[in-house]
Amino acid sequence: MQEKILVIGACGQIGVELTATLRKKYGSENIIASDVREENALLVGTGPFVILDAMNKGTIQTLIKKEKITIVYLLAALLSATGEKNPKLCWELNMESLQNVLDIGVEEKLKIFWPSSIAVFGTTTPRENTPQKTVIEPTTMYGVTKYAGELLCQYYKKRFGLDVRSVRYPGLISWKSEPGGGTTDYAVDIFYGAIREGKYTSFLSENTYLPMMYMDDAIRATLELMTAPKEKLKNSLAYNLSAISFSPKEIAEAIKKRIPNFEISYEPDFHQPIADSWPKSIDDSVARADWGWHHEYDLEKMVSVMLENLKMKLVK
Repeated sequence: MQEKILVIGACGQIGVELTATLRKKYGSENIIASDVREENALLVGTGPFVILDAMNKGTIQTLIKKEKITIVYLLAALLSATGEKNPKLCWELNMESLQNVLDIGVEEKLKIFWPSSIAVFGTTTPRENTPQKTVIEPTTMYGVTKYAGELLCQYYKKRFGLDVRSVRYPGLISWKSEPGGGTTDYAVDIFYGAIREGKYTSFLSENTYLPMMYMDDAIRATLELMTAPKEKLKNSLAYNLSAISFSPKEIAEAIKKRIPNFEISYEPDFHQPIADSWPKSIDDSVARADWGWHHEYDLEKMVSVMLENLKMKLVK
């Protein structure tokens, strides 16, 4: 049977690249992109797009019935730093959109992908090689919504047999779309600073290690999880997902190898306590065992690809 897929939140950092990859895999006409805002320029002309509010259950269900949707990727969310500025909206958007899609999923027998995050972890979590099963006490509203969401997805799996799958994304790095207000976004912004001005001021201290991943790895992991046989997926909460961990100092040194005059300075702000509550590195051995996950991009390869592509994008 030909899959028909709806991506909700398609104009965000992950959504743009996930939508493009899905269209290559399944055919443009079979992937409906949607967002509450106008269509991202990178998606224009590549396939169907609709304006859709993730908090409007009726509109979502009508579209799913009309288009005979079989799979939903729910990416709509308010991220960590932005969520701290408006925690009430963060809770309402992140949780109501998920509840809507899970309820529709049961009624329409859908397969669902919903992303969690390393933000579920807090200061009481072991910070080195954070295991799949561990203490989870998030300290941001974004993290609270992600852990609550994991538990809600687990409930729907066990109570209704819903096929809903999830990973805990680390910080994601991409040159194609702009970052969306996350604490790990310095690792994208630093490349823009390096190319445009030859300098960058980091909002995290120089030795703040965080788990990171190049976007191509993240998209591949997502699709591999969604096509894995259901019986192999023994973990009922979101899977830990990992690739590389580095600090602002380390990524700056990697950039300096390629742009020798690049300079970095440090002015930690409100992002710092958020980062300090998250793991330095992640143990994703359960994902590697259950569905064969492996990463392809290390720090050096990622920096080379980011600089090469952003130079073409930014330097006219």
